[in-house]
Amino acid sequence: MTRQLTKSGWLIMWFIISACGSGPTEALFEKPPVPVGYVDRLEIQVGDRVLSFGPFVGYYFKPSSVEDLSQLDFVCFNERSFYTLDLPANSQLYSGHARWRHLPEDTQTVIPADGRRIVPVFFSQAPKSWLNSRPAPLNEYVHFHSAYDNRGAVRFGYWFRHVAQASFNYDMGGRVTTDSPLYHAVEPGPDKQFARIIEFDHGPAG
Repeated sequence: MTRQLTKSGWLIMWFIISACGSGPTEALFEKPPVPVGYVDRLEIQVGDRVLSFGPFVGYYFKPSSVEDLSQLDFVCFNERSFYTLDLPANSQLYSGHARWRHLPEDTQTVIPADGRRIVPVFFSQAPKSWLNSRPAPLNEYVHFHSAYDNRGAVRFGYWFRHVAQASFNYDMGGRVTTDSPLYHAVEPGPDKQFARIIEFDHGPAG
């Protein structure tokens, strides 16, 4: 049975975001200019379960309130030049919104696990009920990232609406080319070409 979320059921723990690397002046080793109030990881209580969300490269989140994690604002930076070679390291690529959802369980599709932290399911392979869980506008909420617990990925997570802040080629820092479903040209505004993927996050190693 799907657990229902209530205000009293939410729990958030704020984590100190530290700079990665040891180079004091090189942009690749500096943390991006994260706005006050944004964090890289959330812990969310759903019923008797505590779920974690994040961290992943360049993303920082700000809940609507400490009592309501169903809606987030987020920013995404080109941290360590992870997402594009067209803009400097730590440039802001996106702002946007995220909405908490539970992917329906009325399907034979199981949560995939293959030893990687993040395992994608493309829209073409996803059950229609999962795609129907998107908030409106459907053509802008096109990317899902799951939460996880100590057993791995769960069906709870956030649908993301990415709003680009600049023009660039999303090439994963040169790691993918035009034949990849991740690669696309980005223009300022809602990124309707963002990769249509449901990502199951099994949590950081260790």
